[in-house]
Amino acid sequence: MNKMHIIPRSEPAGQTPAWQAELAQAIRAPAALLERLQLPQSLLAAAEAASKDFPLRVPQSYLERIEAGNPHDPLLRQILPLADELTELKGFCADPVGDQQAMASPGLIHKYHGRVLLTLTGACAVHCRYCFRRHFPYSEANPMEDSWQAAIDYLLRHPEIHEVILSGGDPLSLSDRRLARLVTLLDTIPHLQRLRWHSRVPVVLPSRLTPELHQIWQSSRLQQVLVLHFNHPNEINYEVKQSLKSLSRTDVQLLNQSVLLRGVNDSAASLRKLSEQLFAIGILPYYLHLLDRVQGAHHFEVDPKRSQQIYRDLQRQLPGYLVPRLVRDNAGESFKQLQTILT
Repeated sequence: MNKMHIIPRSEPAGQTPAWQAELAQAIRAPAALLERLQLPQSLLAAAEAASKDFPLRVPQSYLERIEAGNPHDPLLRQILPLADELTELKGFCADPVGDQQAMASPGLIHKYHGRVLLTLTGACAVHCRYCFRRHFPYSEANPMEDSWQAAIDYLLRHPEIHEVILSGGDPLSLSDRRLARLVTLLDTIPHLQRLRWHSRVPVVLPSRLTPELHQIWQSSRLQQVLVLHFNHPNEINYEVKQSLKSLSRTDVQLLNQSVLLRGVNDSAASLRKLSEQLFAIGILPYYLHLLDRVQGAHHFEVDPKRSQQIYRDLQRQLPGYLVPRLVRDNAGESFKQLQTILT
């Protein structure tokens, strides 16, 4: 029996949900970030220059997990703008995974058989400095609510599509009301089976997992998959554990994908601890991505030989079900490329 399509109630007029209030207080100025984390002022000029190209944004709840006074903290490295971002290198480009060439309609990317991806918004709760869509033209490729019909029409014309992936930006940057509207529309497409959400918001802003959002997932007839984006075990604090443990007891399938990042998680010990902590709260390690070679992120790339050694060590230290698949997303390919591990 199909579940009834119930649109969760919206927040009363004038009342701002807690997660949105937190998001509004996110730090956007490099000077404020350095002051908050007691970091040397020698970092300021580079941070300000790099943030002009790709703005700084980080919520207070994430900052609380960063060690004050430590410029090498692995969480800080993910969000601190550096001068390295302004160096252009051969082999790094604005669209390393070929999103734009695979765009079938504004914001609808059709690269893989049986599934499409919708970039619902350019907004994120945090601006990760290695983001592969840091140069994405969201203003031209954004299926906002008033133009979602084009995406719906495309899906109706393609009965071979069984899964829709919601991405961005970050889809959970949108309000529960707008998400409920979209899910209701997708529910009406008979050949759709799954709805996959790619989000880092619950990692940096666990208050986003509201009862209203839970209700959206529970009310849909579609199987719900939430792919989270944890890169380091220090990102998993008490609030994150509590919010995701409650979600893991529902029908939502929880997966995680990480990016292998130099100076962040480029050790088997860090990745092993991450996998173990994820599984303890009901999340299955899914992908470990090699860096998408986006312009401005070269300083995060791990040497291929070192990447292979880290992965071999990880395989030795964990049972197979806790080892994420090592992959690279290449432009023009019809699937993510599994990386062969040399012995």
